[in-house]
Amino acid sequence: RSFEEYVLMFALDEDKLKEGPVLDVGAGASSFVASANERGIRAVAADPLYDLSKEKIAEHGRKEIETSTAKLAGLTGKFDWTYYGDLNKHRDNRERSLELFLQDYDVWLAEGRYTAGRLPRLPFADDSFATVLCSHFLFLYAEQFGYDFHLQAIRELARVCRPGGEVRIYPLIDLKWRPFEQLPELLDDLCRDGFTIHFYESKLPFIPKSRQFLGVRK
Repeated sequence: RSFEEYVLMFALDEDKLKEGPVLDVGAGASSFVASANERGIRAVAADPLYDLSKEKIAEHGRKEIETSTAKLAGLTGKFDWTYYGDLNKHRDNRERSLELFLQDYDVWLAEGRYTAGRLPRLPFADDSFATVLCSHFLFLYAEQFGYDFHLQAIRELARVCRPGGEVRIYPLIDLKWRPFEQLPELLDDLCRDGFTIHFYESKLPFIPKSRQFLGVRK
């Protein structure tokens, strides 16, 4: 996914992003970090994928685009195409994002812009980032990762977020477009930890029933 998609998806303020470093967790082959740095925003990404070579990531990314495009082709009437226009433009957007990521990854991997890491343990110090983003991982794969994993993962995202900063997570539904059943319990636990919870409206409506994202303030 591209920088522009992230800005809409997470309702981001570009000027505010420049105030402190940004972390994209589970970033995959997104070009958000590459484009953010081009705009003067200090941003880094973490994903287990970065243990692989550029060539392996490229292969993985192209296969994933093929698979997801084929799935979308059978469900086009279910999605909101306001931003993308149509299926071909959606695919073109993902292919451009992948290529931009690969170019940046090749240059900046050794400099620490891309770090191999996975939830619920991230290789960053406490209070390192002003904004922490997690796109299309938590909640989406709720069937594979249960309640305890989600609680530990969000606590970890908050650990690396500095006081006054915010963790933002999108979407809040699983792959079958169902809400996370234990979300109220999860939010209660996070509130008991001392975090402040906010729900925001995403400006990138695409997936059915996915118009909100979660904010966790430290």
